[in-house]
Amino acid sequence: MNAPHIGRMIAAAVALSIGLPAAAGWAQGAGTAASISLSGAGATFPAPLYKKWIDVYQAAHRNVSMSYSAVGSGEGIKRFIAETVDFAASDENLTEKDAAKVEAGAATVPATAGMIVLAYNIPGVSEIRLPRDVYADIFGGVIRRWDDPRIQAANVGVRLPSRDIAIVARLDSSGTTAAFTRNLAAVDPSWRSRGLGVGKLVAWPSRTMLAPGNEGVAARIKISEGAIGYVEYGFAKRLGLPMAALQNKSGQFVAPSESAAQLALSARVVEAKQLEPSVVDPAAVGAYPIVSYSWLFLYRHYPDPARAAAVRDFVAWGLAEGQQYGVELGYVPLSADVVALSRQILDTVAK
Repeated sequence: MNAPHIGRMIAAAVALSIGLPAAAGWAQGAGTAASISLSGAGATFPAPLYKKWIDVYQAAHRNVSMSYSAVGSGEGIKRFIAETVDFAASDENLTEKDAAKVEAGAATVPATAGMIVLAYNIPGVSEIRLPRDVYADIFGGVIRRWDDPRIQAANVGVRLPSRDIAIVARLDSSGTTAAFTRNLAAVDPSWRSRGLGVGKLVAWPSRTMLAPGNEGVAARIKISEGAIGYVEYGFAKRLGLPMAALQNKSGQFVAPSESAAQLALSARVVEAKQLEPSVVDPAAVGAYPIVSYSWLFLYRHYPDPARAAAVRDFVAWGLAEGQQYGVELGYVPLSADVVALSRQILDTVAK
């Protein structure tokens, strides 16, 4: 994927003052409009893209300031439920149980999408292929060494070291973990029955190295020989980590790329709630097998109309002009039909 500016990606948190588009009737630039501050928190997966959105908006609009703390999906959802933020972000859609806890009502808007890659650190090995059952058993603790016959069989001619595999996983409550474990459970029917778990926090095998955020996992892989871990594509790309070609549902080994991700996201749905299950194990030929939508959670009712207008305007811009900034950072712009679903949901936020 072409990502010439990936080195400018942010890491653990974003807390920047920006300007957002003025709501109807507000004057821009001259300082005549009332100022308003918004705060958001949540997923690290889309944080680099949101920083880019922030930077672009800041150059043109001056009467709203915003902070976004990339603290992980789980923590973002907690703050959203407690109504201590104006919006939250997650790589897992809000559950009905959690949505019911939000007194102001919850609008869940698909905002972007991306790939979860298996990045690794094996000195001297720049390319590996991992069959479906193999990568599931690596993260399930069944395959423990890089020279395991099942890995070697898929990588004839590659000199794999005789050393232990070091798994790197998320320490914090993570939508990236939820998306990855949903794929593992789809790939391996025994994943759930073995008690390995599916969700934002799971019980990884013993001796798994844990790190906070996508950036933390990527950094740990970078410094740990023999390591493999799951991260959003852009974080691995920024650190120059090699990424495995993974076997998809149709039996092909596919390296992460924009075109392969678009194929994975090509299933059409009629409701936004169907998006998440539609990408758990993509069936399209040539599709990259582990992808995820990323969501913005807004309140259906804000106590201040100006605050509601500012949030709506920011998200509306992100769904339109903001999509063009995703590719250079390793994300996949939403298709026109998904954007239409997102706009329908955005329209439920009271004006």
